[in-house]
Amino acid sequence: MSLYRRILLKLSGEALLGDKEFGISSEMLRHYAQEIAEVVGLDVQVGIVIGGGNIFRGVEAAEGGMADRANADYMGMLATIINGMALQDALEREGLETRLMSAITMNQICEPFIRRRAIRHLEKGRVVIFGGGTGNPYFTTDTAAALRASEIGADVLLKATKVDGVYDRDPVKDPTARRYEQLTFDEVLARNLRVMDASAVSICRDNGIPIVVFSVHERGNLRRVVSGARLGTIIHS
Repeated sequence: MSLYRRILLKLSGEALLGDKEFGISSEMLRHYAQEIAEVVGLDVQVGIVIGGGNIFRGVEAAEGGMADRANADYMGMLATIINGMALQDALEREGLETRLMSAITMNQICEPFIRRRAIRHLEKGRVVIFGGGTGNPYFTTDTAAALRASEIGADVLLKATKVDGVYDRDPVKDPTARRYEQLTFDEVLARNLRVMDASAVSICRDNGIPIVVFSVHERGNLRRVVSGARLGTIIHS
């Protein structure tokens, strides 16, 4: 039994690293594909936005010396397409039907993002991977996830992370950090908790889309969240 009809899952590029320092771990790809397949088995429509930080991160490149931030961001968008293609292959190995759609036109590789077409794919039970960010520089894939969740009418935005929710401090550096079970959008923005970009949080707030931040590393967590288990941190109005 699922609590949600349609979800938008946000995966970071770093989530694909596994034990690697860069690149894509086939083991992590298989893990995520199996987690997503379980949810599709619950008759849930799944859209996915994936980052590209395991391959290239535009902000860091710009800070490191690239003169053109926009050019660096476009390179990061291309990295999300590479990750999207890898995830698509892993999902199809699990027997799922998929579509990769891009905000940047790449007809030989993926479909252009067209909102109505994306919704139709979801209605037909296909997993839709949204690559290329928003198609614009100066926006992160967090903002792309919030934007796509709004456009497809998702019931929830699920942000999969390495930690089991939102904390008041970094739990890796401070073992006394406290985890929030729930927060309002305004609290996240006022406390500058950096769960997602402020623009992403604002988009979800304005469109009434709750955000659930949870750890996807534990087997079965995605299915539990979709089924209504109180894992991680829920952010709502």
